[in-house]
Amino acid sequence: MTSFLSQSLEDLPEIARQLIVCGKDRNTWIFVGDLGAGKTTLIKHICQQLGVEDQVMSPTFGLVNTYQGSDQTVHHFDWYRIKQEGEALEIGWEEYVDSGDLLLVEWPEKIGNLLPEELYLIKIIVGKSGNRNIEAEIL
Repeated sequence: MTSFLSQSLEDLPEIARQLIVCGKDRNTWIFVGDLGAGKTTLIKHICQQLGVEDQVMSPTFGLVNTYQGSDQTVHHFDWYRIKQEGEALEIGWEEYVDSGDLLLVEWPEKIGNLLPEELYLIKIIVGKSGNRNIEAEIL
């Protein structure tokens, strides 16, 4: 496991760059953290590092946003509002997994049985001072 300490937003571009290097062998990245921990903000910085020029926003209501990076397609999922795993299947989750594109997934526990075996886990833990400890692990 690799850990990073983010004391401010200024730390995120470098953390995002390092996460990309560490996770290069995985297509599905899952982001775990409490509501408001900064999952979407970190994903924005990861997308910027990947060359995405579009505005990266939370796909909470649409469930998925797709972006074109410099050399790959990135799909950003937010499963916070789904009630059952079948909703992920209805929007084509299996096709996204099979695409080979990069999948950045918030609230992966909502679709736990549908996740592929090979994952890159990124966990954000907010400290009492507001700092974020970001732990990354290849699964």
